[in-house]
Amino acid sequence: MRLAGVKQLVSVCFSLTITAVCLFGSAGRLDWSNAWVLLGLSLVTGLAFTVGRDPELAAERRNVKAGKSSDKVLVGITVLLGPMAVWITAGLDDRFHWSNGISSLAFTAGLAAAVLAAALIAWAMRSNRFFSSVVRIQKDRGHTVVDGGPYRFIRHPGYAGMSVFILVTPLILGSYWALAPAAATASVIVLRTIMEDLTLHNELDGYADYARRVRYRLLPAIW
Repeated sequence: MRLAGVKQLVSVCFSLTITAVCLFGSAGRLDWSNAWVLLGLSLVTGLAFTVGRDPELAAERRNVKAGKSSDKVLVGITVLLGPMAVWITAGLDDRFHWSNGISSLAFTAGLAAAVLAAALIAWAMRSNRFFSSVVRIQKDRGHTVVDGGPYRFIRHPGYAGMSVFILVTPLILGSYWALAPAAATASVIVLRTIMEDLTLHNELDGYADYARRVRYRLLPAIW
């Protein structure tokens, strides 16, 4: 296996470890089936996002320092602190039975929506060789407007998928209380969408024309 592939697998395993520690540590038990479902889904999506990815894109996504300073705090919230708050809240909910469980229909709907959201993120990543972890114009990589794949329908499909995934995670974990940090995290994702869209309008050649063709940022026919 190439070194790049090993690094990608290590990244996936590290992410899963953090998720597992937050979930099982806060719940105080390992026999929590909802958590295992989320971990399984996270493993599959993590591999889909990373394994076989363009090495240049993988290096770009690791280069968080290159992003705009105003975006770095938002990155930390959307990628780490927000999800951790959801996992820990759901784990405490499971331990102390705050929600008294949710319906199997809500769980199934949440799982189905999460799978579709993950597929949308993976599609966006495979369609956009400039799919960075941070907001920046990649002049060093010949940054151009991407209008293929899901970018034909909305301008920020990656953020759309992330928003849906975080919002339905509490349903998978069986916690209504976790909806509060999930909604807060999704709000930060929307803020990042606004900031990135403004940056692209102001700094990326051809983006304004693309935005006139593809009117909506996250939700077709809405916004």
